[in-house]
Amino acid sequence: MHENLLDYIKQRATSPLTNDEEALIVAAFHPKKLRKKQYFLEEGNVCKYVGFIVKGAMRQYSVDDKGVEHVVQLYIENYWASDRESAVMLTPSKYYIDAWEDTHLLVATVADMLDLIEKVPSFGQMTRLMDQRSFIVSQRRLNSTISNTAEKRYEEFADNHPQFIQRFPQHLIASFLGITKETLSRIRKQAIK
Repeated sequence: MHENLLDYIKQRATSPLTNDEEALIVAAFHPKKLRKKQYFLEEGNVCKYVGFIVKGAMRQYSVDDKGVEHVVQLYIENYWASDRESAVMLTPSKYYIDAWEDTHLLVATVADMLDLIEKVPSFGQMTRLMDQRSFIVSQRRLNSTISNTAEKRYEEFADNHPQFIQRFPQHLIASFLGITKETLSRIRKQAIK
């Protein structure tokens, strides 16, 4: 399992990993299996872990006062699952993160992640690159949400994440896009025509 993570880091860093650095990373990340619908994080708990998905799919969502779920993140292989706000601020999470499929993760504590950033230059490079990309994706998603039609949002989503269309049901994709599942169904029917 650790090979996936080490390959991920090597692909995103400019400096090579030494054997000692690889050993530090392997020691910090522990395998964890989640069954479908099993929680990685529950609302109200402080997020103390970061998970790297080796196999499977997960989602991050909140539940409003009416019991409606609002999906904020979808994750598959080579994605990182965590609630950054809760982990950094040490505040109770507003989110649930659960497995949508049976999922295999490599899990590290937030403290171990920070330690690796300091001790392993490649890990720090990878983390900075992830942060930059995450910010850009969030900015684009916000702009799309406030500027684009539902059709355009779905088109961008399908272009950027075709694998998600196969892995997640329509109601989760609709929630992620901030539209109803009926609207998404209509958009998909029009796209087929």
